[in-house]
Order: sequence, then C-alpha cells, then structure tokens
Amino acid sequence: QVQLEESGVGLVLAGGSLRLSCTASRGSLSNYGLAWFRQAPGKEREFVATVSWTGVSTDYADSVKGRFTISRDNAKNTLYLQMNNLKPEDKAVYYCGEGAAGSRYHTYDYWGQGTQVTVSS
Repeated sequence: QVQLEESGVGLVLAGGSLRLSCTASRGSLSNYGLAWFRQAPGKEREFVATVSWTGVSTDYADSVKGRFTISRDNAKNTLYLQMNNLKPEDKAVYYCGEGAAGSRYHTYDYWGQGTQVTVSS
C-alpha cells in the first residue's frame, strides 16, 4: 500500500512563495496521476492541481492558475507544488493524492496526511 507524506509546512506573508513536496515512503508514484487538493476550515476538500504520470499534462483550478505550478520528479518519487503570490484565501491544509489524474476527488486512491499552509495579510 502506498504511503504519501507531504512536507513544506509554512507561514508566509501574502505575496510570498512556498513549495510543497510529497514523497512516497512506501510504493511508487511513477505510474500514476498525482494531484494536490486543499481543505480550509469549514469547507470541503477542493481540487488545486493535477499532473499526468508522464508529467506532460497538467491542470489547475481557476483560483490558482498562473500562481501555482505542479511538477513531478519520478526518479525522486516526489511531487511538488510551487506556490507564488500567495493570498490569504490560499490558507488551508494541502493534501497530495495518487490515482487517476484529474480534478475529481474520488479518482484518487491514496492520500497524504496533509500539511498546513498559512498566509497572513
């Protein structure tokens, strides 16, 4: 069974940048689609970005387009999310998921435990 672990807990000022990482402590990320979702207090988990297993195809939520970049390094078994120009509304717990690429929560089979991102204005 795949075990995912996010890193990159951060407190950043609005307009700042942060990079999240997701590694597999057990199993491989290489042959699967990967994604980042986030969940703010009192809200449902929402799609942020996804990348195909080759890394060629990506898709983003409209709210982060142009500010966030998802990428993967299959040799390092790691997924990344580069977040620039962060806004207070980006504050949430961020989760990485492995499964079929896409924006639907239910297509992902494995999830990390989540990492907190806080953006102060």
